[in-house]
Amino acid sequence: MAWIGALLFIGSTSWIGFEISNRLRERPKLIRQFKNALQILEAEILYSQLPLKDAFDSIAKQLPNPTGAFFQKLAHNLDENKTDLYSVWSHHVNELKQTTAIGKNEKEILKQFGRTLGQHDFDQQQKHIQLAVHHLDRELEEARDNEFKYSKMAKSLGLLCGLFIVLLLI
Repeated sequence: MAWIGALLFIGSTSWIGFEISNRLRERPKLIRQFKNALQILEAEILYSQLPLKDAFDSIAKQLPNPTGAFFQKLAHNLDENKTDLYSVWSHHVNELKQTTAIGKNEKEILKQFGRTLGQHDFDQQQKHIQLAVHHLDRELEEARDNEFKYSKMAKSLGLLCGLFIVLLLI
């Protein structure tokens, strides 16, 4: 019976290590998706001159989840509620932070961008989009570095911590 408990404990600590590693691996992918989304948004605003709701719908169709779902929810809530854009944007960014591997810095970048969205003319809006993309580039480099440094370590530490604690208890 003790061996089954030991194996379950080692399995659960290993699983935690793999989950941490998975979040480290997913973060750069999410940042790239948001960079693509902002570039698509720039094209939709500047060249197609679509309203934001239609631009969000277009982005949602072009990107995979969770980024596509984020923009789909934005479009739906803008259509459904007649509240200001920033409150809807901020709510969905907070929701995204809770359900995905997006980091605190990316959340702040997206929130700052959401404050300026729809508030300026085309040229100023383009500058704000490019600034947000530049900040996301910086975060992407950091996320890649963290993935490279810590992904394998998290997996190994999960297994090794489980083994260490089991050995201490035996």
